[in-house]
Amino acid sequence: MALTPPATLEALLFASGEPISKKRLASLIGVTPDILQKAADVLREELSGRGLALVETETEFELRSASEASELIKKLREAELSRDLGKAGLETLALILYRGGATRGEVDWVRGVNSSQTMRSLLLRGLIEKTEDSEDRRRPRYKPTVEALAHLGVGKAEELPNYAELSAILKGREEKAAEDTAS
Repeated sequence: MALTPPATLEALLFASGEPISKKRLASLIGVTPDILQKAADVLREELSGRGLALVETETEFELRSASEASELIKKLREAELSRDLGKAGLETLALILYRGGATRGEVDWVRGVNSSQTMRSLLLRGLIEKTEDSEDRRRPRYKPTVEALAHLGVGKAEELPNYAELSAILKGREEKAAEDTAS
């Protein structure tokens, strides 16, 4: 059974976890902009009174938590932020620091697991920030924040232990992987 356009829109926005342009969504779903807008209107109505809401700008759609749930979500985030970073958080932060920034795909590839929740936690804590990836503007690149450096007690990333050595090792392994893939 095929999904309806509103259900397909919901699935894509949920899986993305971030805004997607209307143009890209129409292309992915295989519909005209008018049909996409009608699907969005139906989805918005279906979500009314539930925990999610469809947010729309002139050019993008995003699936977000409903404003009525904001107090509960605030409690959840406070509890999440009070926990230690944990091994996954430290690995991810170290990778971003020693690489000088990374995309989520790059982090996932190095760690061998989906890092979206870990990166979300680091974003919420203000330890990393999203920036535009100069190689592909459609995906974000994550960079360490001043808060991350202060948290670690250094003034700049180059002051981290074995920074030059570990950065060179990471770069060498990525170049080798790229060569192997190209072969």
